[in-house]
Amino acid sequence: MTENIKENSIEQQSRLRRLKIYIPRLIKGLLGLVFPIFFLMLLIDIGTSYLVRHQVYTKIEDLPYREYAVVLGTAKFYLSGSPNLYYKYRLDAANDIFEGKKATYLLMSGDNKTAYYNEPKTMTNDLLRKGIPNQYLKQDYAGYNTLDSIIRADKVFQLKPFTIISQRFHCERALLIAKFHNIEAICYAAKYPEEHYKVRIREFFARTGMLINLLLGADATTLDPPQILEPPKRKVEIPKRLDE
Repeated sequence: MTENIKENSIEQQSRLRRLKIYIPRLIKGLLGLVFPIFFLMLLIDIGTSYLVRHQVYTKIEDLPYREYAVVLGTAKFYLSGSPNLYYKYRLDAANDIFEGKKATYLLMSGDNKTAYYNEPKTMTNDLLRKGIPNQYLKQDYAGYNTLDSIIRADKVFQLKPFTIISQRFHCERALLIAKFHNIEAICYAAKYPEEHYKVRIREFFARTGMLINLLLGADATTLDPPQILEPPKRKVEIPKRLDE
């Protein structure tokens, strides 16, 4: 019994010694991978901005005229119920472009995967409230992501060339997608909400994901004509008369 205890103790000590040797090596190896990957992602992030730098406009007076401007969709409200300033500033930019006669038509491109969530319809309604006539507002209900919106603007709506409306960091990614697919586009950068650092951090990773998708030959989710999904109309039951 005593011998077994001694053997177990010796074996445990041997395992601890091995762990002390291999754990630092493992950590060192992981760090050796993390830093090159981070550096590569940083190059992708900076490179994206650099490659499209001449296609981004921040002043309405400098923006060239394009027949169509594509407004990239986002939710009007956060899950908490508070207003999404990204949404507000994109619509403000769209209104500036229309009033400044820098585009004749505005294409709302966004998510309508379910009948109860419709970015293009919400954007259209809010631009109508700003005074833009309905005949100048078009919708793409299958712009499920940035790649979808850009490719569908080219292949489905055949807009050549066109202006993209979004915040600068998002514009740059959209423009690189367009450049990769030989789509002629420029961007009018909407105002960026102050102190919204989390979104920019997410964009850092999104750009790497974008490049991987492009290199793998990713295409739009669908190239079918846009179809709106509406909530089913409730059937109104007429109550029976009491004297029946």
